[in-house]
Amino acid sequence: MRVKHFNLGVGSQIFKALSDESRIRILYLIAKNKEMCISDLELVLDFTQTKISRHLIYLKNAGLVTHRKVDQWTYYAIKDELVDFVELVIRYFEKNPELANDLSTYKTLYSNRELAINKIEKKNRRYEAKF
Repeated sequence: MRVKHFNLGVGSQIFKALSDESRIRILYLIAKNKEMCISDLELVLDFTQTKISRHLIYLKNAGLVTHRKVDQWTYYAIKDELVDFVELVIRYFEKNPELANDLSTYKTLYSNRELAINKIEKKNRRYEAKF
């Protein structure tokens, strides 16, 4: 389901949420990566966990993001109804160097995480092969 029209109250909440640079950076990263957890946002943006949580709550209360829990992790994603709207807004920020740097930093962190996981799995396979 996609939002075709929203009322003035909802619209003003969304635009208020987009009035803060930190929330735009968070929303941009979530939109580009489909979903993110607080710890990843914390590393990329170099914000405290408290600051990230506060902004995510604001975005959630504005109806822009949703969340799901997996064990102790909470993953945030753009609400399905607003994906088109957020993608349209985010498109205007595509050439912003700070946002591009945020995305690049996340991709580097993610690839390093994947390399570490592969190393661990390879080491475990060698260990299991010995026995």
